[in-house]
Amino acid sequence: MSSAAQAGLEPEDAKLIVLARAARGRTGASEGAAVRDQDGRTYAAATVALPTLRLSALQAAVASAVSSGVTTLEAAAVVSAAEAADGDGVSAVRDLSGSAAIFLAGTDGNLLSTDRGRAT
Repeated sequence: MSSAAQAGLEPEDAKLIVLARAARGRTGASEGAAVRDQDGRTYAAATVALPTLRLSALQAAVASAVSSGVTTLEAAAVVSAAEAADGDGVSAVRDLSGSAAIFLAGTDGNLLSTDRGRAT
């Protein structure tokens, strides 16, 4: 059983953590993130650290979703060694949905925190 499942997450939320870990691992980036839209589609991304473009993993995942026409997010997950999700990435999620849950997991997949946002 995965760490996320052990934390009592719904299966679709645990899947976001798995996708975020995979994005991070695939690229060797410092962070991975995944978001789920209102229709259940998911978008995953890793940190972008180019000389002329810098995006957190969460910003990149939100950008991927928005560029595909998404207007509302249900949930997001970030896998990172950091103690908190980056503020700009959280703001990007909140731009689309004030009530989206944002899960932060460590690099081992263990859930560290959940931000349930505000009801809209």
